[in-house]
Amino acid sequence: MSDVQKRFIAGAVCPACSEMDKLRMWQVDGVPHRECVACGYADTLDERGNAVSRELPTRVNAAAPKKPANPQVQTVQFFPNPKLKKPD
Repeated sequence: MSDVQKRFIAGAVCPACSEMDKLRMWQVDGVPHRECVACGYADTLDERGNAVSRELPTRVNAAAPKKPANPQVQTVQFFPNPKLKKPD
């Protein structure tokens, strides 16, 4: 494994914890990476310098396992009660 030289970025502010001068940057195969030594935030930058962060798995974006249908469940249909009808 080659030695990757990580350098601190002067005046940079961490997008997660807002600490100044805690970001390190380095490149692996021409792809810039950065991380915060204060909070551990890390991301990768695209070719224009915009952050491409990894999306954290949540209950919204993670696929829920499908449960098999219960064969003992029956559907019920409700009908309106004619005795509760309001007079016109």
